[in-house]
Amino acid sequence: MKIATWNVNSIKARLDNALAWLRQASPDILCLQELKCEDHAFPAQAFEELGYNVLVHGQKTYNGVAILSKPKPEDVTRGLPGDDGDSQARYLEAVFARNTGVVRVASIYLPNGNPLGTEKFAYKLRWMDRLQARAKALLKLEEPTVLAGDYNVIPTPLDAKHPENWTGDALFQPESRAKFRTLLNLGLTDAIRQMHGDAQGLYTFWDYQAGAWQKNNGIRIDHLLLSPQAADLLKSAHIDREVRTQEKPSDHAPVVIELRS
Repeated sequence: MKIATWNVNSIKARLDNALAWLRQASPDILCLQELKCEDHAFPAQAFEELGYNVLVHGQKTYNGVAILSKPKPEDVTRGLPGDDGDSQARYLEAVFARNTGVVRVASIYLPNGNPLGTEKFAYKLRWMDRLQARAKALLKLEEPTVLAGDYNVIPTPLDAKHPENWTGDALFQPESRAKFRTLLNLGLTDAIRQMHGDAQGLYTFWDYQAGAWQKNNGIRIDHLLLSPQAADLLKSAHIDREVRTQEKPSDHAPVVIELRS
C-alpha cells in the first residue's frame, strides 16, 4: 500500500499538477494540505474520475486538508480533538481497509507559528500538545497508523541546507523541535529517517525566492510518522523531488511511503 503526503499550496492553482502526479504515482492514499478552499469548492469530481474517494476539511482562503483514497474511508474525524473552539481546518483522519486489516491515516497541516512572540506561536505549541494527546489515544488502539502532513517543524540541523538561517523562525525553535521529539518518543517512527538514516539533502520544501530550488537550499518539514504496527510494515520511503520541477509547482514535494499490504 502506497501512502503519500503533499502540501499543494492551493488546490485551485495546482490541480493540473496534482492530477498529473496521481496518474503517474498512483498512490493508494494521498494526504493533501493547504487547499485554500472550502469543501464545496474542492474539485472532487476530477479526482473521483481517477478512481479516488474524496474527503475534505476545508476553509476559505487558508489552511484546508484532504485525503484521496482508493479504498473507502471509514471512521472519519474532521478537526483535531481537544479544542472545540478551534475553527482552523488542519486535521482530517480516517480508517481504510488493506489486504490484511486496516490502516488509520491522518492528514495534518500543523500551524506555522510565525512570527515568534505572538499568539500564532503560542497556538502552534498548543496545537502540538493536542496532536500529542491524539497520538497517544491512537497508539492505544495498536493498529497501523500514519500521521502524515506538513508539520512546519525542521526536526534537526540535518533537515536544513543552512540551519543557521532558520534560528529566528518558528519552524526551528527549540520548543517546536522538542514537541516533535515528544511525538517520536511516544513510539512513532519518522519514515524517511527510518529508511535513509542520517543522509543529508533530504528536503521537502524549497522557497520560491532567491533560487532556493536551484541551489537545493531546502528544509524537511513534511513528515510521515508511523505507529509501531505501521513501522513494522514499512518497505520504502522517498521524496518525489521531480514534482518541484513542474511548471507553476508547489513549494513542497510529495513524500511517499510503501507499506506491506
